Amino acid sequence: MAGLTPGDPTPTEIILHQQSRRLEVAFSDGQRFVFSFEMLRVYSPSAEVRGHGPGQEVLQTGKEGIGIEELEAVGHYAVKPIFTDGHDTGIYSWDYLYFLGSNQDRLWQEYLERLEKAKASRSQASPVGTDAVNEIRRR
Repeated sequence: MAGLTPGDPTPTEIILHQQSRRLEVAFSDGQRFVFSFEMLRVYSPSAEVRGHGPGQEVLQTGKEGIGIEELEAVGHYAVKPIFTDGHDTGIYSWDYLYFLGSNQDRLWQEYLERLEKAKASRSQASPVGTDAVNEIRRR
């Protein structure tokens, strides 16, 4: 994995594209990955998202329009994004970013399937439940 042992790929460039909500990471082996902020948020390596063991993962919903307020360096091995929903506990090591980039299509498809199975949405939920909105409209 990237950057954990000598010779592993490490980032040569990290660009935060605020307008398109993308993080672009180029690695020393020539690989270049572009991540949506949403992808990074729903695959946060934090315990809040991943849990403390298999089967404890928490499905992230309503993250479609998520932003990153700040991207902090963590030593010489990782970055920590501060997301607009307040999430700031995910530390993305170089090897984890490389893993996400190398498996991005498969991971994204798995995420969409989990959302569908849970009847959940990428969009933010209305602050008022659908039933309440329908009840208001009927009046």
